[in-house]
Amino acid sequence: MFTELTASDGHKLDCWIEGAQGARKGGIVILQEIFGVTDQLKSVAARYAALGFEVAIPALFDRFEKDAVIPFTEGPRGRDMMLASNLETTMLDVDAAVQALKAKGGKVGVIGFCWGGGLAIRAAQILDIGAAVAFYGTRLPQYQIAPLKAPVQGHYGSNDSHVPAEMLDAARAFFPDMEVFTYEGAGHAFANDARPADYVEEAAEEAHERTEAFLISRLAS
Repeated sequence: MFTELTASDGHKLDCWIEGAQGARKGGIVILQEIFGVTDQLKSVAARYAALGFEVAIPALFDRFEKDAVIPFTEGPRGRDMMLASNLETTMLDVDAAVQALKAKGGKVGVIGFCWGGGLAIRAAQILDIGAAVAFYGTRLPQYQIAPLKAPVQGHYGSNDSHVPAEMLDAARAFFPDMEVFTYEGAGHAFANDARPADYVEEAAEEAHERTEAFLISRLAS
């Protein structure tokens, strides 16, 4: 269900909350692609809630347009909203979700996809989180400005046109402690099962299994 959060600058934003199943292990904030809080992301939230994590998906486009969910066929529209965003205020919205989960106890991790994958790396630099995971995080040079304060795991397809090999190599050199997995033959958005042309089931499942083990070891211990 959606709830309303208030960022530290007073901005109010919607946030999807998926309650933990069974004993609560902590919290996970999921950061969106350029399409908003989609049904596909809600299904990812349900997956991690089934492991015992309470999951929050903050609506990062709320500063521009409330309830903005962009069809996957309208990528340029979502890209324009992403480019219009301000990294500093976006991170205030991310932190609002982190703090909402922390208030309920336990450690909080972040999982981001595409735009959100890069934001997950930024979260590991400046927010009080236990761990972060970047699924094909984009705009990597933008985040090569500070060391990581929390452990980060990254998942990238070998054929990702948004993150060419030289860009990923530079990020790995700048963040030597970041654990990175690459998936041969997979491209961008390989874990999005609502995009059949991009989805690679074997790679997606392997990436999620690694993510689950990584977050459980760092958040639930």
